[in-house]
Amino acid sequence: MNAAPWKSYLTRRQFPGPWRLEGDPGEGFAGAVIIPALAEAASLPATLTSLAANPRQELARWLIIVVVNQRGDADPITKVENQATLARLDSADRRWDGLHLAWVDAASPGCELPPGEGVGLARKLGCDLALERLDWARRGGPLLAMLDADTLVAPNYLAALQDHFATRPEGAATVAFCHQPGENALLDAAITRYELYLRSYLLGLTLAGSPYAYPTVGSTIVCRALAYLRAGGMNRRLAGEDFYFLQQLAKTAGVAPLGTTLVEPAARLSSRVPFGTGPALEKILGGDPALTLCHPWEAFLLLRDWLTCAAGAGPETGAVELLRQAVTLAPELGDFLAATGLVSNWEKLRRNHPAQPALRRAFHGWFDALQTRRLLHRLAATGYPRATAEKVLPDLLQAAGLPPETEIGKQLALLRRLQNVRPVTASPSFFAPGDGHRGLASPCPGRKA
Repeated sequence: MNAAPWKSYLTRRQFPGPWRLEGDPGEGFAGAVIIPALAEAASLPATLTSLAANPRQELARWLIIVVVNQRGDADPITKVENQATLARLDSADRRWDGLHLAWVDAASPGCELPPGEGVGLARKLGCDLALERLDWARRGGPLLAMLDADTLVAPNYLAALQDHFATRPEGAATVAFCHQPGENALLDAAITRYELYLRSYLLGLTLAGSPYAYPTVGSTIVCRALAYLRAGGMNRRLAGEDFYFLQQLAKTAGVAPLGTTLVEPAARLSSRVPFGTGPALEKILGGDPALTLCHPWEAFLLLRDWLTCAAGAGPETGAVELLRQAVTLAPELGDFLAATGLVSNWEKLRRNHPAQPALRRAFHGWFDALQTRRLLHRLAATGYPRATAEKVLPDLLQAAGLPPETEIGKQLALLRRLQNVRPVTASPSFFAPGDGHRGLASPCPGRKA
């Protein structure tokens, strides 16, 4: 492949600054693993050690990039930890023999992230700097994998990524995941409920036939480097960068499940980003139940009916008629769609896309993952309230053809097997070829569900 795509991308979208890759000078890699690290001196070594447990022949093909980062207003402890991390990376720990290890110093004076920046920019710096080190001539193109500095990977992680993209047409994938156990009973109970919340949402979207049915966990994301370019690269959000990046990948390249390996994010408290696993656990342990309450099957059923309705609408269907059909399904749905501009947007879509398949793709470009989430939150406030997993998950499980378990441990075990091992439904992607099949992986090893 011509090198022009990444050069053109960097000319237009690279964030200006003093950052560069240090450490391993190699190039021509089949892929790069990008790991942002903010005050991760205690956690990063285990992550790198788990990567180093992959076979040597696989390690030889991959560049591992750690982006040690902070803003200028970081607290003194963070600054000390980051300098310790940089020193350790530079010392080439023997436990990481075999890793082609590089890093970005975005933590030392003069190199810190600008005010208002955070994990999104850190991921972007690592990805953008990796581009010129990749083998763009290899068949299928090189890969970019997102990881976190507190996440462990399986010994077949790197091989599984390459094997997956050798046989799949989509440009991106999400790796099967399960959280590590909490360090105490309270934290373990909190992470169980939070993972149930994530998995119940994924199950509901899958049953509804949404093309955005994938987990939005940053350390699960892997994509072709070309898909990264076509998506406009990583966004610079302080949090939720994974959600928006995956949404853009779904629109431009397609996102498939990758179930032949496993990543295990840590279950730990953190307030370094506005939302995500760490802040969610802090809120749960602080008594806030919001991130343990799941959407009911009735809300996802309404979503399914709306997506079916929209899929049946053609260029000849007027916006007012489509809105009338939505109101017939549920007044709450009609109110939401009217407020979000369905009428004006649908008229624009059918004017610009006179053929049904193109119109359908364009609709899902407008009614995307964010619109879907907003609809479900609106429904939760207007007649479809969220409730505990014990109350709402039995109906969701039954809709998926599973036993309607009421005990959360059994619910989590079922969902892990369902989402890590075998398909729920054959839900086609609207953005790329593929059958939406959920792949194979072992349920979370070493952990009681």
